[in-house]
Amino acid sequence: MRKPHLSRSFLLRLALAGIALLFMATVGLSSMSLRTARVDLTSDRIYTLTPGTLKIVDELREPVTVTLYFSEHATRDLPQLRSYEQRVHEMLREIAVRAHGRIRLRVIDPVPYSDDEDAAQSYGLTPATGGSNGERVFFGLVGTGGQGGVPPQSIPFFDPAREAFVEYDIAKLLYELGMPKKPRLGIVSSLPVEGNLVIGEPAWTVVHQLDQLADVVSIDPAGLTRIDPSIKLLLLIHPKKLSDDALYAIDQYVLRGGRLVVFVDPDSEMDSAPLVDSHGVVDDHDSDLRRLFETWGVVYDPTKVVLDRSQALTIELNGNTVAHPAMLGLGSQDLNHDDVVTASLQRVNFSSAGFFDLAADTKARLMPLVQTSDEATVVPAQRVRDAAGDPSTLLDNYQPTHERYVLAARLRDVFHTAFPERKEPGHLDVAASVGDIMLVADTDMLSDRLWIDVQPLLGQQQLTPFANNGDFVANIVDNMGGSSALLSIRGRANLQRPFTKVRSLQAAADRKFLVKKRELETELYDTQRRLAELQPAKGNGGGTTTAEQRREVEKYLQRKLAIGKELRDVQHQLNAEIDALGLRLKFINIVLVPGLVALAGLIYGWRRSRRGRRAV
Repeated sequence: MRKPHLSRSFLLRLALAGIALLFMATVGLSSMSLRTARVDLTSDRIYTLTPGTLKIVDELREPVTVTLYFSEHATRDLPQLRSYEQRVHEMLREIAVRAHGRIRLRVIDPVPYSDDEDAAQSYGLTPATGGSNGERVFFGLVGTGGQGGVPPQSIPFFDPAREAFVEYDIAKLLYELGMPKKPRLGIVSSLPVEGNLVIGEPAWTVVHQLDQLADVVSIDPAGLTRIDPSIKLLLLIHPKKLSDDALYAIDQYVLRGGRLVVFVDPDSEMDSAPLVDSHGVVDDHDSDLRRLFETWGVVYDPTKVVLDRSQALTIELNGNTVAHPAMLGLGSQDLNHDDVVTASLQRVNFSSAGFFDLAADTKARLMPLVQTSDEATVVPAQRVRDAAGDPSTLLDNYQPTHERYVLAARLRDVFHTAFPERKEPGHLDVAASVGDIMLVADTDMLSDRLWIDVQPLLGQQQLTPFANNGDFVANIVDNMGGSSALLSIRGRANLQRPFTKVRSLQAAADRKFLVKKRELETELYDTQRRLAELQPAKGNGGGTTTAEQRREVEKYLQRKLAIGKELRDVQHQLNAEIDALGLRLKFINIVLVPGLVALAGLIYGWRRSRRGRRAV
């Protein structure tokens, strides 16, 4: 019996149906088995979570809810902010996927006069102005839930200036939600930072801030022989004449992974100790950790003070305003915006500060946080003390060294002990891993007078900060007092992709503009000088303008018009070059590349049809 013949078209339809079924089965299986699999194809891996964030997410013991409040309607005319919101949203989604159900993500548009807007404000979110039709713009994050009844945590506003630290900020919020209690913070200080109840002296404002961030424990430096391992972070403020036992306790604390912040000073103005004690010993009000610094590879001279005439603060002295080159107001350009501690700060004030450097033979890394300008110089601390009555004398014979001195820095290394000869039980010669130490070469910057304005208001003291000193210390405690996972999260690269070719064209044009501008200023100066020389000739003319003056003025005006035309020509040339570059890019993207793809397809089809005809 003859077998039925299956037509070629039927077999083709059967094969297509089989492929469709196979495709659907593959999609179904992948959606179930690869639900959390994601591929980051961005050049800087901006959506790939760092190991520190993954560790914080994996250590969450209780489910949490994170709510992103973003004013969708009010930002329709703000493309840059909407682009940043997409990045934040994608990172939150990535974190939620990684949490396997322990993190619930919600996105809410708090429209005006709604319950959602009231809820956003109640959580402490800060709206920005400038939205569409004058609407307020909310763009913040609220985290609720967590372990041990932790209160809600929030990021009041995702500042685009902190875009590089968006992962750090989100991870910090999650860490605080999963942390059942505040970290313990130890303070070792020879200054009255916690006030004096006997004489009614209040605690410094910075200490009040620390009480809100951590469980603060005061440690007497005189009896310091051991540091409790439960202390997460140790602050040394003006450590003077510490005993070897105290230094050894600090040394071993660091080697066991403890976090340390050191505030030293070559001339602490808040030190109230007598300059000469009853035994005739001179106290220069300086502090140092010489033995530890030498072991860590830190160079610090407690007898030297940094001056900076370009960053000098002005003070009132005997009814006059005087620039004080030892009191420094360091602005945004002097702060490290690649470190989370100083990234958002605008101004930090220092007074009679020292500086840090690294020894030539050390392997440690010193990452500056606060630096002077290149107009700074170094003088003996005694000269600053002698100039207390007239700080303007510090500018006599001022010679800038054209170096930028490091006033605050992060020190990173695998630290070794400074006491190898001591072999107490549990003694360590070297740390098990890389450690971080924060160094600040001033203690006066902690005092209220350098960053807080105190005014009485309705029987209460109104505190108004005029510098970011308190934020600086709070950021240090936030960063150093968190988990090692949080400390390991560094800033990301900026997402902006500038048109480098256009920028190079603009830079070239700017250089041309600068040359023309200098020419114009030079000619303006020469013309004004010439007119001033001719001015006496008006004395006998009753204020009339001479023919020579009129010729000079006419000559200057004509030259000014000519230079203006040249400036416009340079601008037109720049625009023409940019337009030509844009046309070339459009031609390549719209015409050339599609044309090449179409040509390749036509050639491939022609060759395939030709081979088919030959086979037939």
